Parts: sequence; C-alpha cells; structure tokens
Amino acid sequence: MKFVDEVTVRIEAGRGGHGCLSFRRERYIPKGGPDGGDGGVGGSVTLLGDRNLNTLIDLRHAGILRAQSGQSGQGGERTGRDGEDLTIRVPVGTLAYDAETDELIGEVLVADQKLLVAKGGARGLGNARFKSSTNRAPRKTTPGKPGESRLLRLELKLLADVGLLGLPNAGKSTLLRAITAARPKVADYPFTTLSPNLGVAQVDPDRTFVVADIPGLIHGAAEGAGLGHRFLRHLARTRLLLHVVDVASSQPSNTDVLTAIACIASELEKYNPELARRERWLVLNKIDRLSPEQRQAVIELVRERYGTSAPIYAVCALDGTGCGALSAHIMEYLEPMTKT
Repeated sequence: MKFVDEVTVRIEAGRGGHGCLSFRRERYIPKGGPDGGDGGVGGSVTLLGDRNLNTLIDLRHAGILRAQSGQSGQGGERTGRDGEDLTIRVPVGTLAYDAETDELIGEVLVADQKLLVAKGGARGLGNARFKSSTNRAPRKTTPGKPGESRLLRLELKLLADVGLLGLPNAGKSTLLRAITAARPKVADYPFTTLSPNLGVAQVDPDRTFVVADIPGLIHGAAEGAGLGHRFLRHLARTRLLLHVVDVASSQPSNTDVLTAIACIASELEKYNPELARRERWLVLNKIDRLSPEQRQAVIELVRERYGTSAPIYAVCALDGTGCGALSAHIMEYLEPMTKT
C-alpha cells in the first residue's frame, strides 16, 4: 500500500431540520392549537483513531465528505430525526488543520479517540414552541441552521519512541530489522526506503519501545534534494534520535565519517532547530567491514570530535553485533520518561 501522510478533503456537517408549522385538527376538538414539532439536529463530522491504519491513502480521493442532515419536524409535536454523524477513521498520530486558516483543530493520539472537526447544524423550532397565554395560535417557526463546512488538512506524524536518521544506505533499515520484528526492504543501493517504517523492539516480555525509520537525508535536503525534508515530521514526537553512520564507506579516510555526521546535523538544524537539539546518539554501523585497528581509529576520531556530548555505539546491524546492548540502553533511557 502506498504511504500517504498528508491529504486535504472538504467536509460538511449536516444541516439542522426545519421547524414545522402545524395546527391540531381533530373532530370534536374545536380548539386543537399549534402542534408543529422541532427539526432534528444535523450530523457532525468526527475523526476516529484506528490502530489498524498507518496511512491516509483512503482519503486521498475522497471528494466531499458529508454528514446527514436532520429531518424536518412534523405535526403532532413530532420531532424530526437527527442526522447521522459521519465518522472518518484515521491513523493514530493524525493532526487536523483548517486548510484555509492553518488553525490546528486537534490531534488524534490514541486508538478510539474521537475528534470533532465539523459540528452539525442546530435544529429549527416548530410553532408549538411559541404558544403562550397571549398567542394561542402562533405561526412562527425557525429554520434549521447549516452545519459547519471547512477544507480540512490532515497530517500524519507517526508515534514512535525512537527515530532513525542518516544518509542513504547507512543501514537504518537493517538496524530496524536487527532490533525489532519489522521487515523493511533492504538492498545495496541508496534510497531503498521510500516511506517511513515502524517496528516494535522487545527488550523483555513487558518492556518494549517503538522505532521509526525514515528515508535517508542527503546534503541539500532543505532545498528539496533527494526526498527533501518531507518525512522528517515523523520524528517530531520521538524521545530519542539514533543517527546511523556508515563507517565502512569512509575508508581509507576516516574524516568522511565526521562529514557524514555534520551533514545530517546541518539538515536537521535547517528543518527544525528544536529537533536538532533533541537527544541524538551516534550509531557507527558496518564495523564488520573494518579491521580491529581501523575500528578503534574511527571510534577514537568520533569521540575526539564529539567527546561526551553524545553517546557513541559501534554495531553491525547485519549480524546483530552490539544491537542487543544498544536496545537495552535505549530502554533504560526511555523508562524514566514513561513513568513521569
């Protein structure tokens, strides 16, 4: 299924039903009086979080989504039937904006959460409502009110504890495979990952965390190079970033590792300075392709440049070397946050 993380749809809540103008007419009852009923309330439009969805593709060509209008009132003081609400199922992590004003209406953050995005119109009143001691035969009614209508922009931000980022072909998808049960596509060429992937890492039976892998960034992503910054929004809710670096491609000059790290840091800063300041660990991947001496040299070079400002892990995602310890340390880092 194609991954779609932003759509714009027109939504219309239902109109309220009109009030009824009616007088009771029965044999042997000479003074029947007004008996016009109220109209029904128009149906509203709500979003519903669905844990089984991970894309907005079902809404891409939805056209106009309308809730049902309320039924008009009837004689005998019978109230019109309320219009049925329209429920739109969306993935957990969806934000709803008014596309014309850019106002944030709300977010759907948990499964089965409901978010009202367009309220149905109020009911009209029948003439029975207006009878009084001085007006025994009112002919006044009110019409139903129109429901809210808006152009709705939906954006999906995946909910994950940990986000993977790095240059293309750094081994992010392989690392996702190594520490979770996810099985993203892996191949020996850049931009294998074209859309975000999620996986659940299970450290113990009751200790887990969610990992998000996004397509690789390249120099100039802020200007639209490669896939640009399109998918960086999916790291906005993560608590920890893992910056995956391919150390094998830096040989024989280890300084290429520092260039790769600086490139991603620069693109993060251009996209969102707050995201760039988030806790970010360096994961030096593909150490199996280096000799012990080369491995130690590149680790020392990175430590000399970054010191203790960021934890540094050396792993081989392909065979799992170092991945178990990395997962355990991630769990230890996240647990205090989940308890607060």
